[in-house]
Amino acid sequence: MLLLTASRIHTLDPRQPLTEALLISEGKILDWGDPQRLREDYPRARREHLENVTILPGLTDAHLHLRHYALSLHKVPCETPTLAACLERIRKRAAQTPPGTWILGHGWNQNAWPDLSAGRWPDADMLEAAAPGRPTYLTAKSLHAGWANRAALRAAGITASTPDPQGGRIGRDARGEPDGILFEAAMSLLENALPAPTPADILRAIREAQPRLWALGLTGLHDFDRRESFIALQTLHRRGDLRLRVLKNLPVEMLDEILTVGLRSGFGDDQLRLGGIKAFADGALGPRTAAMFAPYEGEEANRGLALLDAEEIYAFGRKAVEGGLSLTIHAIGDRANHEVLEAYQRLRALEKERALPPLRHRIEHVQVLHPADASRLGELGIIASMQPIHALSDMETADRYWGERARLSYAWRTQVESGARLVFGSDAPVESPNPFWGLHAALTRRRPDGSPEGGWYPAERLTLWEALHAYTTGPAWAAGMEDRLGQLRPGFLADLIALPQDPFALPPEDIRNLRPQRVMVGGVWVWEASD
Repeated sequence: MLLLTASRIHTLDPRQPLTEALLISEGKILDWGDPQRLREDYPRARREHLENVTILPGLTDAHLHLRHYALSLHKVPCETPTLAACLERIRKRAAQTPPGTWILGHGWNQNAWPDLSAGRWPDADMLEAAAPGRPTYLTAKSLHAGWANRAALRAAGITASTPDPQGGRIGRDARGEPDGILFEAAMSLLENALPAPTPADILRAIREAQPRLWALGLTGLHDFDRRESFIALQTLHRRGDLRLRVLKNLPVEMLDEILTVGLRSGFGDDQLRLGGIKAFADGALGPRTAAMFAPYEGEEANRGLALLDAEEIYAFGRKAVEGGLSLTIHAIGDRANHEVLEAYQRLRALEKERALPPLRHRIEHVQVLHPADASRLGELGIIASMQPIHALSDMETADRYWGERARLSYAWRTQVESGARLVFGSDAPVESPNPFWGLHAALTRRRPDGSPEGGWYPAERLTLWEALHAYTTGPAWAAGMEDRLGQLRPGFLADLIALPQDPFALPPEDIRNLRPQRVMVGGVWVWEASD
């Protein structure tokens, strides 16, 4: 039993937002309030006081690709200020790599490279020159495009005669030859040729990633990777090595198998539980494959890639709902979001007609909405699962290709005022999983250098109280754990972070630099800065 006091304890309970002490027993908060009373009532409790420290509930990243993130820590980091800098990193890795060995990287964003003409893509020859004869494959920051060199294309058997797969496109030059860029489902043509990480590799990578996530203040996450990630998480949990609270979402391709064995959303325990069924309604903004009603600015033939329409979503959604499984659907463009909302409206009607409990359906990203759809998530009770740090990376690209439509991009305030429940994440490894970077973005809508002055569409900014709830009580509600997670009060799990400064006393631009000193999960300190 631990009696924990600190300079300040924010509970995030609106009825009692501050408390002086927490009594922690068997992984939960048993009591709170006046330290003197708690000392008298629990004289045998071990006492610990954290001077000049502010305590908050542990934060949850509500959209993270855990397997991809963990494995990406060993890849060449390609989020560079220029194309030349990216290619230089590949040259250095190639110099250390035996011929024939794959070079893997992640994070490039052609829209951010001033030494690449606007609207142009890098190509296979550029990458081949940096790593001659070594098959090289780099996933884009968005994870919706890949860049391969000639050696990699040969290894995967991708030629001029290879047809575009359904839901994807092979970039081609004027002669019809593959140019090295693979969009959406076409990425799998190359990724099927990659040396697959073994289950032991994945297990080790996830275990090693945990301390990195704790160090950022994360005590939980909602994982959007596939079966291999779920297997590794179960193994870690069985061994007692899983010390993050994970909501595991599974792909729609597995829906029939999941229904056959009778799994439902919420199955599991407080450490690892089943979330929803994940599907993709479109692509992404970076490669301009997000499905839009009107063409991209300057690209009259391009409205993105619509991967699902409302009828298709309703068809599998009906099976999922009747089986007790919620849906969590990726939608970025205004048309994609509209199709998902149309399907969700029909599913809400089905739930009512069948007297089924309304499930906690989500839209992942909600990056741009048609004005007619702006309030529909709130009206339908749909979770807006968004990643505020995306706004800082994408604002210029959104303005360039969506024009005036960008007014309803990353529209957090609009969603709050419409009654939607916000949950925030990072989409790591698309972005850094650092939640304080996300909080800074939500509060300022400005880059770390302060640009643009006043913030990008500043009317969509949030308060710190609102943004923190999107990293705490929001994800807890989405996971069906709102009665025991996301706040610091009696009966709740003792997941918390100790900060050297009170974020409520800091100017918004300083929130980005906060880092925890210590992190507790289930009443046990799992990480401290000295680690």
